[in-house]
Amino acid sequence: MSEQNLQKTFTAGIWGSNPVLRLLLGLCPVLAVTAAVRPALTMGLSVLFVLLCSNIVVSLMQHLLKPHLRILMFTLTIATFVTIADLYLKAFLPDMSDALGAYVPLIISNCIIIGRAEACASKNPLALSIVDALGMGAGFTLTLCALAAVRELLGTGRLFDIAVMPPQFVPWAAMGMPVGAFVTLGLMLAGMNRLTRKT
Repeated sequence: MSEQNLQKTFTAGIWGSNPVLRLLLGLCPVLAVTAAVRPALTMGLSVLFVLLCSNIVVSLMQHLLKPHLRILMFTLTIATFVTIADLYLKAFLPDMSDALGAYVPLIISNCIIIGRAEACASKNPLALSIVDALGMGAGFTLTLCALAAVRELLGTGRLFDIAVMPPQFVPWAAMGMPVGAFVTLGLMLAGMNRLTRKT
């Protein structure tokens, strides 16, 4: 496996095949947990952890997979690591666990993770599967944090509970509501399409 191929796989997850801005996958948590940066970052890192661990396991057992049991094995593997992430948050970050609610357990049904297990980890060697997971997970996390930063900044004038905007700034209440998530994501998608449009 060449270094150039690994680098291309990693950067594809962040830019060319970004799971949110290019593939439009996993949009439920993207819209639901991005009112502030802290929960967005926690959610992104949880998805990255599950994606990385499940890709490793699926890649290692790819030769043992039977066609009719493939999706079942993917789901059981993903569910195991989602449970670990959920219990970790409940034990060590209970406030964040409460803030994220059901969205951490719902990582089990996240199309990004099962999609990468099917499209990459079940067909490629371990190194490529790891790099693919890191790229896709990083792309997902960065997108969540960028979206959350815009919403939190415009909705509260703060970032990570630190005042950033001047005292005269009037917060945009809509940014903390679902409409703020839809509008911000729409503008990000439009910007991505503009940047990647072929002339």
